[in-house]
Amino acid sequence: MSRVIIIGGGAAGMMASIVAAGKGHKVVLFEKNEKLGKKLFITGKGRCNFTNSGDEEDIRNSVVTNQKFLFSAFKRFSNYDTMSFFDELGLKFKIERGNRVFPESDHSSDVINALSREMNRLNVEVHLNTAVVDIVEENDSFKGVKVSTLPKGGKGREATSETETEFVEGDVCILATGGNSYQSTGSTGDGYRFAKKMGHTVTPVLPALVPFVTREEWSGRLQGLSLKNISISVMDGDKELYSDFGEMLFTHYGVSGPVVLSASSFVSKIIREKSLKLVIDLKPALSEEQLDDRILRDFEEEKNKAFKNSLDKLLPKKLIPVVIELSEINPDKKVNSITKEERLKLVYLLKHFTLTLTGLRGFNEAIITQGGINVKEINPTTMESKIVKGLYFAGEVIDVDAVTGGFNLQIAWSTAYAAASHIGE
Repeated sequence: MSRVIIIGGGAAGMMASIVAAGKGHKVVLFEKNEKLGKKLFITGKGRCNFTNSGDEEDIRNSVVTNQKFLFSAFKRFSNYDTMSFFDELGLKFKIERGNRVFPESDHSSDVINALSREMNRLNVEVHLNTAVVDIVEENDSFKGVKVSTLPKGGKGREATSETETEFVEGDVCILATGGNSYQSTGSTGDGYRFAKKMGHTVTPVLPALVPFVTREEWSGRLQGLSLKNISISVMDGDKELYSDFGEMLFTHYGVSGPVVLSASSFVSKIIREKSLKLVIDLKPALSEEQLDDRILRDFEEEKNKAFKNSLDKLLPKKLIPVVIELSEINPDKKVNSITKEERLKLVYLLKHFTLTLTGLRGFNEAIITQGGINVKEINPTTMESKIVKGLYFAGEVIDVDAVTGGFNLQIAWSTAYAAASHIGE
């Protein structure tokens, strides 16, 4: 049996430690934070959407970057395997809209505790507050790691190559350090540095599943407004880059929410070069003709009211002043004197509510990282490096990512399982 060193105590690292220890390997895990699963704890607003119950095609199509690379990993450990795995660990879970799977309690800590208990049962040796400073390899084979104990608390928690270190020998290393997103949880790109030093290439690293910044002054006035059951399109001129249906949120700087975050992963490279348009259909269930009929009925009922007081049945209260302003219809005009031309302009506005997207927020607001260790240098079946024997990769450190809905955590579980289950084969 091998002595397995795992770098990183997040989702991928914890799963890899359980699988490797379950196969009888001696597992030593190093985590620089004071606890395991720090990023997992805040996932899904603290509820932890840990996988998705969709079919095989849903899972595959959720992947934005390097879909084919994950084919074998998903086959070997699917989303159904993930649900069975947590069920066996005693975690009760539920399925919500969009096939999102959450712990029944709505507490991410239950997911972390289930993993931690199993790690304890399997005698995984966990070293918290311990940073891996360097990975040691000789003749293109993994030999061990240099580690440094970090002071507890805030200051001076970054280790460097000059820090006092201890060498820990190992046969195999699974690198599960995460990406660059939510850096406050310890995802500071260490894995990229280690991989580069050993000859791997790292594709450009960008924030993904991240809110957009918008140009329009009025969008800030909508801060806190959540829109449900809307459809969006992200446009580059006349070309549609992405479309989706669901929920979104206005913020003080722009837009966020599930459909917007997913869109960011598809356009992150393009928006670095130029602005794009976000077109929101506020009433996707109605055609323009049907919406016009609906507005006519509302106006008929409210015919003696001013336009500014006639939209309560149609729109959220916070949105009405902005829509009135953009419609260019006199807010004090009686609805029975609004012309057909004005009404059709209102219809068009509600079906094409448009904002200018000027950029993305930074890594500290990104749910995941796009980019990472080049998949061409990793065996897709085993997750082993093609450059360094005995070095494996799992999770977000690899150049793979998906949309929101539990899919990125499924990538973590599947790649971790692939890496840990192939040790010694």
